[in-house]
Amino acid sequence: MDTGFDHEKHGEHGCYDVFSRDCPPRAVLELIAGKWTMLALVALADGRVMRFNELRRRLDGVTQKMLTQTLRALEREGLLTRTVFPTVPPRVEYRLTALGREIAQLVTGIAAWSTANIDEIRAARASYDRRTDSRPRPLSA
Repeated sequence: MDTGFDHEKHGEHGCYDVFSRDCPPRAVLELIAGKWTMLALVALADGRVMRFNELRRRLDGVTQKMLTQTLRALEREGLLTRTVFPTVPPRVEYRLTALGREIAQLVTGIAAWSTANIDEIRAARASYDRRTDSRPRPLSA
């Protein structure tokens, strides 16, 4: 089956193979695959500008430290901009860049897929748990 994904891309820096640990695009994939990264991208996907505490409230369960790390990583990769306004206290706003909006569309699709298929996933999970819970367990020494 052709997924349309080119596993190797030839660029000016040589051949990129996302399965290689030294592949630059692999680091981007690892960032995007992170739970808090995906949720931050979805929260900002509609073009909204959000402040830090607004994002923190939206991403239920994220710690201040984790959100800070996530936002810095997204900014470093050029996926979002951080604007600081010279007020007391300083006002900081976050917004996706054009590149960030592009990946956010894909991530939003994954979020929609997970919502649309949650009943089937829960049924599969329950079936798996019933099978594995009923198997004989090894005897302890």
